[in-house]
Amino acid sequence: MADSVQRNAAAKSGSSQTIRELLVYALPYSRLFIGVIALVIVYNLTQVIQPYLVKIAIDRYLLVRNAVLAPLVEIGVVYLGITLIGLLANLFQTRVIASAGQQVVRQIRIDLFSHIESLSMAFFESHDTGRLITNVASDTTRISQFFTQFLLSVIRDGLTIVLVMGAMLILNWKLGLLSALVIPVIVAISLVFRPHLHKIYSTTRSRQSRLIGFIAENLTGMRIIQVFHQEKKQLGAFNHLNLPYQNANVNEFRWDVFFNRSFDLLGNMSVAFMAWAGGMAVFHHSIKIGVLYAFISYIQQFFEPINSLTQNWNTLQSSMISAERVSAVLATPPLLLDPPAPLSPDSVTGRIEFDHVGFAYDPARPILRDINVTIAPGQFIGIAGETGAGKSTLISLLARFYDVTSGAIRIDHVDIRDMRQEDLHRWVAVVQQEVNLYSGSIADNIRLFRSEISDTQVKEAGRITGADDFIRRLPQGYQTWLTPHGANLSAGQRQLLAFARTIVLDPKILVLDEATANLDAVSEIAVQRGLMEVAKNRTTIVIAHRLSTIRFSDCIYVLDKGRVVESGTHEQLITGRGYYAEMLQKSSLAQHAEIT
Repeated sequence: MADSVQRNAAAKSGSSQTIRELLVYALPYSRLFIGVIALVIVYNLTQVIQPYLVKIAIDRYLLVRNAVLAPLVEIGVVYLGITLIGLLANLFQTRVIASAGQQVVRQIRIDLFSHIESLSMAFFESHDTGRLITNVASDTTRISQFFTQFLLSVIRDGLTIVLVMGAMLILNWKLGLLSALVIPVIVAISLVFRPHLHKIYSTTRSRQSRLIGFIAENLTGMRIIQVFHQEKKQLGAFNHLNLPYQNANVNEFRWDVFFNRSFDLLGNMSVAFMAWAGGMAVFHHSIKIGVLYAFISYIQQFFEPINSLTQNWNTLQSSMISAERVSAVLATPPLLLDPPAPLSPDSVTGRIEFDHVGFAYDPARPILRDINVTIAPGQFIGIAGETGAGKSTLISLLARFYDVTSGAIRIDHVDIRDMRQEDLHRWVAVVQQEVNLYSGSIADNIRLFRSEISDTQVKEAGRITGADDFIRRLPQGYQTWLTPHGANLSAGQRQLLAFARTIVLDPKILVLDEATANLDAVSEIAVQRGLMEVAKNRTTIVIAHRLSTIRFSDCIYVLDKGRVVESGTHEQLITGRGYYAEMLQKSSLAQHAEIT
């Protein structure tokens, strides 16, 4: 019991904090929300006045001996005018709150996406892509409902309740107080349902995220699924996730209906009670029939906003779950921060020092151990080693996707942790095995949509890397439109575009992380030719899957179990008959005469 109370208190505290965070986003648009409140007041006054006008018509001009038509016509005209004003106020308040809500959510989306971009690689390795997609797309949409539905409902319906109660107390304070007895019952029902609804909505959103994550993962890897004929197995896995999501939605709907119908029943019972109590008062001449009509109308008006609030209470719970999930991402601090006083050289020569570098995701299982390597400006360096030796990790540290656990990495004698990351990535460019291309023209993908890079620079980058040859053969040349992921290009062509994208930035340090691993022999030759051009006048580090790629390196460093076990030229390492020679012997390339 105590645990349940603590959980409920924690949930309440968390929801309050989340609401405060959302309202902070609304502050820049406070004028719009003030306008909404003004329109709500106008609308609610028109709604409260209407039953009172009917009450006047009944008691003063209908239930009298000498009824006169003219005052009734006047009341009808006033009633029609008030109704029209109410309709216009309702129309404009809905439009204004929708505009304000969408502007707020637009800013939340911008902040969320910008924050996600600032997070380190460690975050993306521990968080499912599908859930992040849900955060940016689905969760922010649900947050918009907090402003466009729930916040409007709280303002409008809350004011309606206050005005209706005031009108009832003015008409007859005894019946007004009698009507107020229902308020504690409403509060009790809300408190009983609240923790259950919060838990149910949380479960539904969590299962939705897992389902979206599974879909995103499978769409990305559809080629592999079809090649290995895993469609039925993945469909089974999809159903395994889809069924719990369906059950969660059904359960959410069941509780929503139960919650809302509870207030419908309470409202009907209240009307019946007021009809009985008011009828007895009319029978004993304590009130007039017009007053009874007004009271019954007000009771109905009283429960309309309550029903609206309960329905939007569901929206609130759903929005709070989404807002909590978004807040959790926004609260995740970037692990890699720029220094307060960065050292930002205007240019670098390309000298690199790995000074006693160590790294571990888990302190008990180090990935790299005491790496000591110095690379002179302009050198062509090869990194070799078996899978899991730490090659890619070493390059990730150089690009500062992670920070070293021990030691330091320096460029031109400056620790990279003392540089701004923007400056570091201007000098160090990484071409990875998997090339990411985007929907757009080839020119757009080379310049990465940066307008400051001219067409001349784009074409020069294509010429240097050798990509220009195949690009000019395309129907629209550099303006050829690429499908998502560059699916209308070959693997070799995509890799050449990655080189061109890198060279257009003119980095002083070029890193290739097994960039030719998935290429056929013909494509590899084209890419290697482009690599030789790209490597001129810059420090180049190549992680090799095929050792032929690094045969002509100035120096090759061989890693095993996170340590440098050998270093030297290709010929020196073969002559030494050590670990590199063993790797070469195991490689299929050992059969080619040019290597042996």
